[in-house]
Amino acid sequence: MKKILVTGGAGFLGSHLCERLLNEGNEVVCLDNYFTGQKSNVVHLLDNPYFELIRHDVTMPFFIEVDEIYNLACPASPVHYQYNPIKTVKTSVLGAVNMLGLAKRIKAKILQASTSEVYGDPQIHPQTESYWGHVNPIGERACYDEGKRAAETLFVNYHKQNNVRIKIIRIFNTYGPRMHPNDGRVVSNFIVQALQGKDITVYGDGSQTRSFCYYSDLLDGMIRLMNTGDDFTGPVNVGNPHEFTILELAEKVIRLTGSKSQIIRKPLPSDDPTQRQPDISLAKSKLGWEPKIELEEGLIKTIDFFRTIVK
Repeated sequence: MKKILVTGGAGFLGSHLCERLLNEGNEVVCLDNYFTGQKSNVVHLLDNPYFELIRHDVTMPFFIEVDEIYNLACPASPVHYQYNPIKTVKTSVLGAVNMLGLAKRIKAKILQASTSEVYGDPQIHPQTESYWGHVNPIGERACYDEGKRAAETLFVNYHKQNNVRIKIIRIFNTYGPRMHPNDGRVVSNFIVQALQGKDITVYGDGSQTRSFCYYSDLLDGMIRLMNTGDDFTGPVNVGNPHEFTILELAEKVIRLTGSKSQIIRKPLPSDDPTQRQPDISLAKSKLGWEPKIELEEGLIKTIDFFRTIVK
């Protein structure tokens, strides 16, 4: 049994990760300040004697003895991270400093949940880990993009300077049950609008593309990365390489929900990437990983979840 700390553990991905790690026989400490995470995501775990829930903000130091740290703490949707951009930058940067300092002191292995947003609006397609990105450092999304880029820098330097055992995963669009209904992400937006019979909002002409990875596939890649030897640090892309246009996604959601919603168009937000697709060659070779859940199967499960919470 390993003792594992998950920051942001009451969020969408964090709560599923806590559950998965418990099911694999580990002791889990979940840290969250509930800025975007919800206690309801982990309340079903509170009866497990090997699960501990602590309200804490990672911008402040935290002391504990654990074997591994998964650093997931940070708002991850544009609506949430743009609500308080200074807080977002602090969470990424100070959170990384505090968790890396903890890992250094207790000699724990630590994984950084980074993001495809480090590539910005990419000029190469699909994106490989060697691509440096095309990011606007003063744009609307910069608080998240640059915060995550700075966190990667800190991880690499703690590894080189202090021999901290690090892992960096770059997460591409991920979806599934427990997504926040008002987080502004395209999958949750479309499903909520469809279930409420409202018009589905497509920005631009809908030709911009995304690749959508179901949460269980993502967690599999994340845990595989954590379990690799110390000689492999990443970063490694984890996401679904199958590309869909936003218009295709909207049409799928309408069909699968049986909704009578109409598709309407609005102007494209600033700095919104036109293409986003991972090259997962490294994940295949180093982790033996590739996604298994097709978009339609994952959407059906996600829609079933949203039917229970959307009025």
